[in-house]
Amino acid sequence: MNKLIILGTGAGFNKYFYNTCFVINHDNKNFLIDTGGSQEIYYRLLDKNIELSEIHNIFISHAHIDHILGLIWLFKAFSAFGIFGKIQKLNIYCNQFVCDAIKGICNYTLSQRSVEKLKKYLNFVIVKPGDKLNIIGLDFSFFDSYDEGNNLTCFETNIDGKSLVFLGDATCNKKNFDILKNKDYVMHEAFCLDKDADIFKPYEKHHSTVKSTCQSLKDFNIKNLILYHTIDDYEDSRKEKYINEAKMSNYTGNVIVPDDMEEIVL
Repeated sequence: MNKLIILGTGAGFNKYFYNTCFVINHDNKNFLIDTGGSQEIYYRLLDKNIELSEIHNIFISHAHIDHILGLIWLFKAFSAFGIFGKIQKLNIYCNQFVCDAIKGICNYTLSQRSVEKLKKYLNFVIVKPGDKLNIIGLDFSFFDSYDEGNNLTCFETNIDGKSLVFLGDATCNKKNFDILKNKDYVMHEAFCLDKDADIFKPYEKHHSTVKSTCQSLKDFNIKNLILYHTIDDYEDSRKEKYINEAKMSNYTGNVIVPDDMEEIVL
């Protein structure tokens, strides 16, 4: 069974939803996509019965704190619980800007002994637009988000005949529209409902509303649109409200609004 294990679906400054991150599980192998911003990432993995020793590959899309700081806590956990040594290498896939940020944070926040230990076990794989890599038995193609100032890297892959595109947490740039056409699953952020745009100001943060996302993507024959990276304010009613706004936007594809810790079987 192939699935997405959604660990968090929230935006950056959330209390109710954890920051957006998830695991691609393929043939019982795990690829962790982003890590949120706190030690909560460790407990969420355990709650999904994913041991640290089962994490060999991590992708960090960009260097914002709600995506990268959980990684530092994972480093501490890997070291504290003796995971380094049980695995030969921990592969970190990211662009050069993110790599520099991770190393800088480690140098300022971890002990010198810990940093030296990390150097032994971490394998940074720098990905650039156009790069193609096989990870956990899947072929990934990486591309630029064209989100000015964010240094955000996106990817697409195919999981046993099901195409998946991950767009990070920025509004999809028109330069990437062709990538989305006829895909089985597209993951796109939707910061808030359109009626609340004046309150939460998604556009100045390079984010979208449900309506703006659905209207932009409605002609691309996307079979399943996964909406995530949201504010906290809707809490338990978020799924219903988001799906209703998508329908009112004349979006005809299937819309998935996952809850934290939900699994999406592909």
